[in-house]
Formats: sequence, structure tokens, C-alpha cells
Amino acid sequence: MPAFPTALPAARTPDPMAAPALRWGVLGTGWIAERFARSVQRHTRQSLTAVASRDHGRAEDFARGHGIPRAHGSYEELVAASDLDVVYVATEHTAHLTCARLALEHGKHVLVEKPLALNAEEATEITRVAAERRLFCAEALWSFFLPRYDIVRQVLEASVLGEIHTVLADFGEHFTPDHRIMNPDLAGGPLLDLGVYPVSFATWVLGAPAQVMAAGQPHPAGVNGQISAVLRDAYGNQAVLHTTLFGDTPTTATIAGSHGTLTLPGPFNQPGDVILTPPGGLALTFTEPRTAHDALCFEAADAARCITAGRPQSPIRPLDDSITTLRVMDEIRAQCGIVFPAES
Repeated sequence: MPAFPTALPAARTPDPMAAPALRWGVLGTGWIAERFARSVQRHTRQSLTAVASRDHGRAEDFARGHGIPRAHGSYEELVAASDLDVVYVATEHTAHLTCARLALEHGKHVLVEKPLALNAEEATEITRVAAERRLFCAEALWSFFLPRYDIVRQVLEASVLGEIHTVLADFGEHFTPDHRIMNPDLAGGPLLDLGVYPVSFATWVLGAPAQVMAAGQPHPAGVNGQISAVLRDAYGNQAVLHTTLFGDTPTTATIAGSHGTLTLPGPFNQPGDVILTPPGGLALTFTEPRTAHDALCFEAADAARCITAGRPQSPIRPLDDSITTLRVMDEIRAQCGIVFPAES
């Protein structure tokens, strides 16, 4: 085993402002699209060239608010434009497959907001089309592109923690009754919006599980309200995960190994601290500003670098990892009896 470090490494994450400038189209004008546009314009040289919504008025409002030259009243109009390099899909979950495929079939690279699709089958179809067209495709699961997560990545690569036996991760948040997450027709419930973070974290650390055990509780709105799950690998190592929309929870993550423990204080999916502690020893801490969604620029910068270099996928979040996460979520849904109407 390597000696326990005396300090945490520096993040290797490149400056987003240094990424090659590409021309972007944005599909969707909701909450995450607003924050993506704001972060990208503030911290990168990327050009947001066009935005589209099925409501032309919303597209025009979004374009005015962010200084985007062109607004479209249909997704088809945007992807057909000749002056775009890449499309960011920020629509509701139920439209990810349709919109990603539409952009790819019109020769556009795509960055698809998490989750990549409703299920592993849809994600596999997106992956197939991207490979067939020889275009870049990635899931915009922004946490993995943060400097904070590069510290975790280096700790895992160096085997500092020894044999990893335990992963703990939780994500709970309170929502008002009128929020999209309460709508069954939009694949509501916490799993796709919140649970994707604990599940992707666990499968990143431990790999695809050999066994999944899950229990859920319904919400009066007609969606799932909360889920607890245990993932077990072939050696018996476990991830204990939880997600809920009934209320706010600590939203922390921990990786415990034979030689040390790594903790991400909440919210673990956003910029923040990394704490590494040996058994009975003093903690080492990496600290970065808690800039929340202002850090969405890192995923856009990574996409721009990959596209310019001719890479079909991001090495930070390969599509196989996205599909593995969705396979686990598919199994969790099967055990909890969660069915999305849009799948039928």
C-alpha cells in the first residue's frame, strides 16, 4: 500500500476559460438551462448562439435574458441550423432521447442533461446513434467535472483508502407541490433528479453491483417519495444510498476503506470540501469556494475540449458509466414498483 499522504493533491481541472470556443444551441429554457447559460457565459469563451423552446415566447425571453442572438419556436429548427457545433439538451427528462437523437441525426454533437435518458435502454440508443454518426455525446452530470471530484479521483487512483468496503450517499430536498418533480407524466419522484447523484457516485467507486436491494415509499402526489437502496459488489462491499423529496437531508457522501475515509460534506454533488482521514489520525482537507451551479461551466468546457480533440466521449463521464447508473436505477424502480408513463 502507498504511504498515507501528508497533503491532498491539487486539482488537475483545466481553467474553463481556456477551453476552445464552440457555437452552442440550447434545447429547453427551464431552471437548469438558465443556470447553465449563466455559468458558461460568465466563465468560458463558449458562444451561446441559439435557444429553442416549444413555446416561442419563452425562447425569445430566454434569448433576451442571456444575450443569445437567435430564438427558435421548435427544436427541429434549432438542430437544422448550420452555424452550431454542439447542442445542450436541457429539456424535461421524458424528451432527452427524442432531443438527443434529433440533434445527432442533424450532425450536432450533444451534451445531455442528467440523467442521460429515462432508462438504460434509451441511453443505449443515444449511445448507438452517436457512435453511428461519429459525434461526441456525454451526460451532463456536472459533479464529475468539478475540481472537487478530481481530488476524489486522484485519491482513488492512488489507492490511498486501501480496500474500499463502504460507500454512503444521500440526497434529499423539499419541493413545493407545484414543482415538476411532483408530476408523474414527467417522470417525477426523487430518483432521476436527486437519486442519480448517490447512485452514480456509488457505481463510480465500486463499479456495477452484483446485487441491488431497494425499498420505496409513495408520495401523495402520485410519484415515488423516497427510496433507500443497498448495492453489493461481488466481494460483499456495499453502498448504502438514500434519496427523498419529503424533506431536506444532509446530502453527504463517504467512502470508507481499510486505510482511510474520504468524506464530502453536503451538498456532496456541488463544489465544496474533500476531507481525507486516516484511522485515528488527523484529517487532510481540500477546500474550494461553494459556488453551487455557477460551476456548470466545467462540463461545457470539457465537452468543448473533447469535441475539438475529436474524442467521441468524455473520459471523465464515459457513456458506459451513464448506462451502468441507469441500469441500477432501472432495477431500483423495478423493486419499488415505479413506472414512468412516458416509457409506455
